[in-house]
Amino acid sequence: MGTTNAHNRRQPWLWAGRVLFTVGVIATVIFIFSNSMQVADVSGQASGRVLRWAQTVLTQAGFPGLAGRLTDHIIRKLAHFAEYMLLGFWLMLCLRVYTRHVIRHASWPVLLGLLIAMADETIQLSSAGRSSQITDVWIDFCGTLAGLVCGLLLLGLCRLVWSLIKGKGRDKE
Repeated sequence: MGTTNAHNRRQPWLWAGRVLFTVGVIATVIFIFSNSMQVADVSGQASGRVLRWAQTVLTQAGFPGLAGRLTDHIIRKLAHFAEYMLLGFWLMLCLRVYTRHVIRHASWPVLLGLLIAMADETIQLSSAGRSSQITDVWIDFCGTLAGLVCGLLLLGLCRLVWSLIKGKGRDKE
């Protein structure tokens, strides 16, 4: 009976996690694809704004040399990496709320991240003034892997904290 009560208490959290993390994955894919659908001029303006902001931040932080070396190309590649790192993070958390065996099933989010990266570059072929690059697929894939690792580390940290909390509860009994 104790196991059933514990299971019933976790059920709403499980469903909340499934909804939240699945929405996170879907929203991130929509964000990635919407960026790829932008025509070259619009995409270039967005990159230019981020470049100017990053240069300002680096200069104010005392790194004017680094700010001067920062280019639009670097900003674009970092953006690819960052958005796919977020995708990988969401994919790992999403995987965890659907199975307890994340390592055994880790190939699914890895494959999904690669397929989304390939679709992303394919979308860019139909956007005016844009091109598709295999290097971007590799950058996207590496970002996905980095996000998966970050998600896995967070899950491990949560598990460690939970076991410490449960261990302290046992000591009081």
